[in-house]
Amino acid sequence: MIKYNPKSWFQLIFAFHKSDTIRILWKELIYIGLFTIGIAYLEITYFPHITHLSELIAVYSLVGFVISLLLVFRTNTAYDRWWEGRKKWGEMVNDSRNLAVKISTLKFDKEENDFFRRMISNFTFATKEHLRRNINLEELQLTDAERRILQQKKHVPVEIVHMMFKHMNKLKSDGQLSEIEYLAINENLDSLVDSLGACERILNTPIPFSYSLFLKKFIFIYTTTLPLAFVTTFGYFSALIATFVFYVLVSMEVLAEEIEDPFGTDDNDLPTDQLCETIRENVNEVFLDVI
Repeated sequence: MIKYNPKSWFQLIFAFHKSDTIRILWKELIYIGLFTIGIAYLEITYFPHITHLSELIAVYSLVGFVISLLLVFRTNTAYDRWWEGRKKWGEMVNDSRNLAVKISTLKFDKEENDFFRRMISNFTFATKEHLRRNINLEELQLTDAERRILQQKKHVPVEIVHMMFKHMNKLKSDGQLSEIEYLAINENLDSLVDSLGACERILNTPIPFSYSLFLKKFIFIYTTTLPLAFVTTFGYFSALIATFVFYVLVSMEVLAEEIEDPFGTDDNDLPTDQLCETIRENVNEVFLDVI
């Protein structure tokens, strides 16, 4: 995720970051510019007597308004997914801290405290990679036995929670964990799994294909036919107008596509790597005095 100062207007305006849509769409802008110049050339050269096409400007204004409404819905939906993902990761941060604080105050031995210290942060690191459709056990703090178990699993975060529950049940059966303490810890573990499930729902439920396809085709047809209405008034400059309109509309669609899946490594995705490191630091600090 890019960190920036929103008050630095001129710095942001004249900066060309790699996430800028001009750098992403420059080939498409050239293609659409050449295509619309060709349409303008044909209209000016072979159909100069057709002047009533300028009346289409009112129609294009109405269609442009419809596209604007569709793009507002599109970007709002994408941002809602991004923001919900951020809220769920915030909940994971809070639940991890609460879980570490609760367990660290119980009278467990050093080995048990060390197990929970490692597994709480391991869960968040495993969740980060799982949401990227990846498994990276090298980031996790594991014993050899734990690593062998996780290497056989496809859903590493759930198995880590499973391992913590098995540990809790063993401690409860040994009389080291009371029923009230068990329920208090269980609440946070359940909340961690719920946050994971919510993030999976965001990841596995993209915008319906037919909607995305229709919007792309709608924008393409709208921008490529703009010169038909504008040539009689602006001449070849109508191609520049069409290219600029294409840039604005497609940029909104590109940005929406980028943020609707907020768990990857794109510039505008959530800082999940940083959040995982923060959780590990916080959990290690909580357990510092009891290990």
